[in-house]
Amino acid sequence: MKPTTAMVLAAGLGKRMRPITDSMPKPLVKIAGKTLLDWGLDSLEAAGVAKAVVNVHYLPEQIVAHVAHRRAPKIVISDEREALLESAGGIVKALPLLGSEPFYIINADTFWIDSGQPSLERLALAWDAARMDILLMLTDLDSATGHCVGTDFLIAHDGALRRSKGEPTGLIYAGAAIIHPRIFKDASTGSHSLNIYFDKAIAAGRLFGMKMNGSWITVGTPDAIPAAEATVAGALAASARKSAPIFGKHDA
Repeated sequence: MKPTTAMVLAAGLGKRMRPITDSMPKPLVKIAGKTLLDWGLDSLEAAGVAKAVVNVHYLPEQIVAHVAHRRAPKIVISDEREALLESAGGIVKALPLLGSEPFYIINADTFWIDSGQPSLERLALAWDAARMDILLMLTDLDSATGHCVGTDFLIAHDGALRRSKGEPTGLIYAGAAIIHPRIFKDASTGSHSLNIYFDKAIAAGRLFGMKMNGSWITVGTPDAIPAAEATVAGALAASARKSAPIFGKHDA
């Protein structure tokens, strides 16, 4: 089943992006003329997502005003102004808005340029609620720009994951996933990380992954912006070359 709802994690403080984030939230930083937030929302729109729940905390009015102009997906704000709840805490707070079916989650400060079939579509095709609680989108070190902290997971032949502990042959969590809300049954309502649920799913044999095709980009500091924009330009140019018509020697 293809998810029609998504959770967009946009409530972070973006401290490493200062001084840019002194006056704007990190999801509104622009890369190649488009905000980080819109890179993610555009991917969700292309995947047919009807509703995206966006959580806000730092300089929230700017994000609320920015998304007010979007027609798709429909944006619903989850307000965390009173307390920053981290990744899992933010999702738990938003569960009444997300419903009881599996949903996408994406980080608002990373994005990707697909090569071939869109990654979110591939993620939906790979999803199997009977044997999975979480399905992560992954990438390798060679396809990542701006990533400098090693790998996250090792993947088995059937897609099952375990922690890589930085093993160079491992893969990076690429900031997008499908999650079944049942994993949050009896969850704490306070601030806590999704990593807790990743580890629980590993222990139960229900954490799986899918390697994306394309370029994955994270922008941690202001000086990472030029490299990110260069990657976008290169990926889009390569995509244009692949889709350009090929003319024979007698064609005009």
